[in-house]
Amino acid sequence: MTDPEQTRPVESVQSLQRGLAVIRAFDADHPRMTLSEVSRQADLSRATTRRFLHTLVSLGYTATDGREFWLTPRVLELGYAYLSSVSLPEIATPHLRRLTDDVHESSSVSVLDGSDIVYVARVHTRRIMTVAISVGTRFPAYATSMGRVLLAGLPDDELDAALPAGGLAALTPRTITDPDELRAELVRVRAQGWAFLDQELELGLCAVAAPVRDRDGRVVAAVNVSIATSGGQSEQARDRLLPHLLSTTEAIEHDVRVTAHARDV
Repeated sequence: MTDPEQTRPVESVQSLQRGLAVIRAFDADHPRMTLSEVSRQADLSRATTRRFLHTLVSLGYTATDGREFWLTPRVLELGYAYLSSVSLPEIATPHLRRLTDDVHESSSVSVLDGSDIVYVARVHTRRIMTVAISVGTRFPAYATSMGRVLLAGLPDDELDAALPAGGLAALTPRTITDPDELRAELVRVRAQGWAFLDQELELGLCAVAAPVRDRDGRVVAAVNVSIATSGGQSEQARDRLLPHLLSTTEAIEHDVRVTAHARDV
């Protein structure tokens, strides 16, 4: 296992790091786990994992039947502190509803967290992906339309840190895995102001995304529309959806800037 003393930043609290590692061990693929399974997922010893699991049980963040552990709804309080501290999801959701009503496709907003995107708002129309998406869902940024938009919005000196340390995995046969090719694509996305991905995250799915900028012009989020592809019609779908998407991001940006100005007054 990794030695935490070698990787822990100065003045960090090791016990907090480990407690969060235990919480983050649970995901859509691992909703219920035994002590040993949590230990492996969190990369912690069994004894350490046992202490943190039972502490989380006593605080109401996890539950157990004596063999398996799982998260309780109380963990949503941890994410709510973030969501309630920013207005973006609340601002964006009415615009997403209008966009989805207009184009009859699901739409989403995400932000960048390390090398992943995290969904902070979503309006469904029908299920397209085999993996259910909801607020809090994470995907690798390099293989998503919103991720490409968010990566393209980074200063060049921050881009390396936002790419996976282990390289670019091929999620489908169409996924860009060459770093130089990805960088060239990001330059194109930055210049044109939107990104289009055709079956790079999941076969049968394409998506078009555009950035949301704050009043200082920084890319703070991305909006996308997901499209089920069939019969080579993805580019036609992109051309149909792009004007609606760009008008939506423009409206969200306007409201974000108005809200920020009101807070300063």
